[in-house]
Amino acid sequence: MKLTVLNLAQLVLYIPLLALLGQGLLYVLAGSQRQSNLFYQLLQVVAKPFTLVVRRLTPAKVADHHVPLVTFFVVLIAYVLVSFEKIDHCVRIGVQLCR
Repeated sequence: MKLTVLNLAQLVLYIPLLALLGQGLLYVLAGSQRQSNLFYQLLQVVAKPFTLVVRRLTPAKVADHHVPLVTFFVVLIAYVLVSFEKIDHCVRIGVQLCR
């Protein structure tokens, strides 16, 4: 049961992580035209729940255009922690049971 929860947590974190990474790449590639890019807008929608949570948690001094970057690092840290927990769990119960 714990393995299922950890796998689900990894998946829930992996999707916005990739969406935020894609946004960053389009930020560099498309420049000022990114807001009119349909794919960029789709990636914003995917990452929006996480971005809104981070916006509420960060102080007002943090500029709005920095929030996606902060969100990326928060989600990345959470993903790494869940991955380490999954590795620890698999080592404790045996690697064969984690397949």
